[in-house]
This record gives sequence, structure tokens and C-alpha cells, in this order.
Amino acid sequence: MEYRKTVEKWDVFEVTLSGASEGNPFTERTVRGTFRGGQECVQADGFYDGAGVYKVRFMPSFEGEYTFQIDGTYGGGKQEGSFLVTAASGENHGPVRVANTYHFSYEDGTPYYPIGTTCYVWDLQSDERIAETLEMLKESAFNKIRFCVFPKHYDYNLNEPRSYPYEGTPMDSSVLTKENFNEYTFRSEGNHFDYTRFNPDHFRHLEWCIGQLRDLGIEADIIMMHPYDRWGFCTMTQEQDDLYWNYAVARFAAYRNVWWSLANEYDIFPTKTTKDWERYAAILGEKDPYRHLRSIHNCIHFYDYNRPWVTHCSIQRQDIYKSAELVNEWRERYRKPVVLDEIAYEGDIQHGWGNITGEEMTRRFWEAVCRGGYPGHGETFLNPEGMLWWSHGGKLHGESWKRFALLAQILKEAGTGGFAPYERCSWDEVCAVPETEPFSVVKSFYLYYYSFMRPSFRDYYFDDETEFEVKVIDTWEMTIEDRGIHKGKIHVELPGKQYMAVQIRKAH
Repeated sequence: MEYRKTVEKWDVFEVTLSGASEGNPFTERTVRGTFRGGQECVQADGFYDGAGVYKVRFMPSFEGEYTFQIDGTYGGGKQEGSFLVTAASGENHGPVRVANTYHFSYEDGTPYYPIGTTCYVWDLQSDERIAETLEMLKESAFNKIRFCVFPKHYDYNLNEPRSYPYEGTPMDSSVLTKENFNEYTFRSEGNHFDYTRFNPDHFRHLEWCIGQLRDLGIEADIIMMHPYDRWGFCTMTQEQDDLYWNYAVARFAAYRNVWWSLANEYDIFPTKTTKDWERYAAILGEKDPYRHLRSIHNCIHFYDYNRPWVTHCSIQRQDIYKSAELVNEWRERYRKPVVLDEIAYEGDIQHGWGNITGEEMTRRFWEAVCRGGYPGHGETFLNPEGMLWWSHGGKLHGESWKRFALLAQILKEAGTGGFAPYERCSWDEVCAVPETEPFSVVKSFYLYYYSFMRPSFRDYYFDDETEFEVKVIDTWEMTIEDRGIHKGKIHVELPGKQYMAVQIRKAH
């Protein structure tokens, strides 16, 4: 038995054990840990990591002395040990939780404002491409990324992945062309995978990717299942699915930056029903002792986000034009955080979901935030290499991603813990105010956004006594102009341009 004697709060504590390797340890053996500290007792399933090695992982939520016991049928007998949990350091704030109904914070109370991106199979590319993606993420304001466990079969993504989650061999991909790829969707003929034997190398690599994101302060929104498949993974049996879910949760749950996305576009799976999705959610409820965030993503029809296991809405827009404009409605309907994980992508491909401008992507971000939601980015620009950020990662070629840092700055500086849409503003503007402030009072902070409109001035009035600092923000040019301190009727001259915002804050 091997393990570290000290671990940081909310970090991964791992016990490595030797055990049986004969037969099929993935289905015939079990290993489980019980971890006790002064304020918690947690039971966590372990997993077989190949070559006679078993592992059990645990994420401690408190400081101090812990003890643990390992048992199961793994072949190594009962084991015991102890370790010390030290204070969290640096940017380690713990896992993200829902806060104030519509928003998020880390477990230590630090507000978390998602600025997400989608990069479906960046984790299954070459080492060089993955390194390039991580460098790009360092330059950006992104603090959440959506990606898959399984490889993906779709337009601009017909290549084989670096590895597969199961032992076996895939169909001959040389038969695939842009013209015939639809013929192979949902098919498993020609594949020779054993869906009861996992490939530990595949999962170890995913864990390395999750760890790299954690160290960058980025949440790993893991898409557990998706329908874009030619390997048979999306049409496995109930028993095979449940084996996969239990194995993945045992491996990933101890990482503090994990979010669970049950599926990408759940409603176009060929064989899954609502009973299946509810069963997977029940596995999470039973097997994830850390209660990581959980949701499910739609293609056309929304899942019932009122289900108690759903922590937040993971939304793909249903209208070709409107997305952020509907955040108010979704907040009222579900009374949970609204995350627009797909509001279309900046790019130039043929699909309508993948060819909006950088200006429109930036507009949707600002409008969603001002309405109390959290938008997500994606990019689908054609390039000679055929590598699109939306799928492969690599380099970003667009313009919108450069402008999200300003929005993130505004969110943090506001210090509100999240915005709510201000229902008392004028009909022809969108305004955000602090979520937690009483409805009737003069707010401490107002953020007005004028989208594609171009006013040359605006007038504001709150009361006669309160002094406000006024700033004019050009969200596209990324400039902030201080307009001084005012009270009573406030007249603000504007440049008659699109994408302007006005920040009005109580003077200190």
C-alpha cells in the first residue's frame, strides 16, 4: 500500500494497492475506502488501474488528522492508515457550488463567474496539440471547458483519437469520407471493443488533463456521453453503461474542478430514454460523495431542469437568433443558475450554429450576463489544417475570446456575487444589478448594456442624494472611460456606437 502522508485540503488523496489481476478485475473485484476526519466520514469506491494495481481516491474537505480503511474483494485484504490534511493554498478554493439560487461560488465562499468554452475532444489529440491548447487557455479568460470522455464522430472530426476507453480495436476508418460519414453514425459494426474491460491508459490521460486544468484554475465540465459515435459507445447496454458510470465516477470524483454533464444533446441519442438519464443521475447521487455540479445538455428539447438532481441549466439555444434574450424566462422557470453552454459559435463553417461574428458572440455574452446568466464560447473557423477549436483545441483564430477578460473584470470588480436583471429599467435597455440587494432600494451597482443599439446619450435618475461614479464601457474596443461623480438626474453622452455599456456605481 502506498500513499502520501500529507495532502492539501480539497486536493486528491490517493491510496495505491496491489491485488488480483486474473479474470476480469473490472467486473469481478471491488475495492472501497472509508475516510474519517474530525468533521466528516466519507466512503468512496476505488477502481482497477490495470497490471494488478487498484486505487482509491478521496478529496478531504477539512484540515487535520484523518484515518482510512480499505476493504473489498480486490485481493489485498483490509488495510489501514492515516494522513494529515493541510490548509488550502494559492488559488485552491475548493469545488464550485450553487450560491444565491442563480449563481456560483467556490466552497470557501469565493464567488465564481463561469466564462466557459467548448472544446469537445481536445483531450484526445496529440501531445503537441494538447500543449498548444493549454497555452491558449492560459492566455484567455476561460475558467470552464466542456469536453468528452468518448471520442467524437462528426463534421471536421473524422480522425481516430489518441486512445479508446476500452480494450479492443476500431473499425477501419479509411472507408470514411466527408460524403459517407453519416452512414457510420450510431453503428458498431467493424469495431471489436470489449465494453467490460476499460483501457486504464485512456483514463489516466484524462485525469492528467483534468489536473492540468485544475492547476490553471479551470473547471472541467466532463461530457460523459454523446450521440456522435461510430464505435458503439452510445449504444451500449444498460449493464455496460452502468459499469462505465461507476468506473468513471470512482476515477474522477476526487478532483475538485470536476462538473458532471450527463450528455451532450441527450435528446438525439438513438437508444436512451429519460429512465436511462435518471438512472445515471442516481448513480452520481449515490457514488459521488462530493456532490459535484450536475446537468445535462439539449439539442432541441430541454431536459426537465426542475429535476432535483440537476444543479444548473446547461442550455443550447433553441432559436436561430435568440439566446441570451431568453435568460430572464429560464431563470423564472427553473430557479437555478442558467449556463448557456452553446449560444452558437464564432466561425465560418456552413452550419448556422457555427458562423456568427465575433461581435455577435461578444454581444450575447454581455447580454446574458446582464440578464443574470452565464454564457459559453465556441469557435469554428475553417483553416488549412482542418483543426477547429470547438473540437480539437489548438489555437483560437477569432476575436470574441480576447474580449471576455473585460467582462470577467467587471464581474469581479462589482463584488456582487452575481447579477440579476433589473426589471425597473427602461424597455429599450438591459440592466444588471446585484442579485442579493432588496428590490426596493437604490442599488449599489447598475450595469446598462445597449447591445446593437446606438444611443448618442442616455439620462438616468435614482434619487436626489446618492452620489454615483459613472463609467462608459466600449465592450468591443475594450475601453473604460471615467465620467466622474454625479447625483440627481445623470446625463451621459455616448458615441452612437454599438456594443456600449454604462456602469453606474455608488461613490465611495
